[in-house]
Amino acid sequence: MFIDTHSHLNLDPFFNDVEPFLERAISNRVEKIIVPSVDVPSSEKSIILSEKYEEIFTAIGIHPNDSEKVDDNYLKILEEYSKNKKVVAIGEIGLDYYRNYSEKKIQKRKFQEQLELAKSLNLPIIIHNRNADYDVLEIMGRVDYFNGQMHCFSSDLEFAKRILEKGMLISFTGVVTFSKKASEVASNLPLERLMIETDSPFMAPVPFRGKTCEPSFVIEIAKKYSELFNIKLEEVEKITTQNAEKLFNI
Repeated sequence: MFIDTHSHLNLDPFFNDVEPFLERAISNRVEKIIVPSVDVPSSEKSIILSEKYEEIFTAIGIHPNDSEKVDDNYLKILEEYSKNKKVVAIGEIGLDYYRNYSEKKIQKRKFQEQLELAKSLNLPIIIHNRNADYDVLEIMGRVDYFNGQMHCFSSDLEFAKRILEKGMLISFTGVVTFSKKASEVASNLPLERLMIETDSPFMAPVPFRGKTCEPSFVIEIAKKYSELFNIKLEEVEKITTQNAEKLFNI
């Protein structure tokens, strides 16, 4: 069994017709899927999916690019949503200095608020980080909470080692199948601290480049790990699945 630890089935083109994607995932032995959120409406949609399909689990949260758009009571809403038994994480949350769709000071405040919420609820976090290594680490240190996943990892090896030392896990998307930088970083990390994800519908792996990414493709990331670590695919499957099950308590 494989676990796609990051797939936006609560967004288009999935939400209104998710079953074909689920069927293809299951046929590829992808039997559990974590669906992260980007705002309050997508958090609600993620919960709806998780209540309907046993394979789906949800993370609730506000993406940094959406942090200027939320109402002042968003934390109370997320806390209420967290009572649902299929909610397994707060995410995706973090900082994005690449897009800069929201002011940095607002991103930082919303990130810290959600970190504090996750800590109070004892839920793991799913971190989005683009070009914000220093501030991400500084705010996490301020809250003193490092229980979670650094998703779609795109930073350098030094930052990867620092975040692992703090207790985080790391996951790579399909980028690892075509980016020399990503594959070099991944190959220098312990597989025992890695997970796999698609970040569907984005960043489809080789050999599906240019197509809409979907959870069934996560096996291609696992195959790349198998190549990088020179071990059998079954060993990658075992270790990454155990990592995800332990982190998300699923």
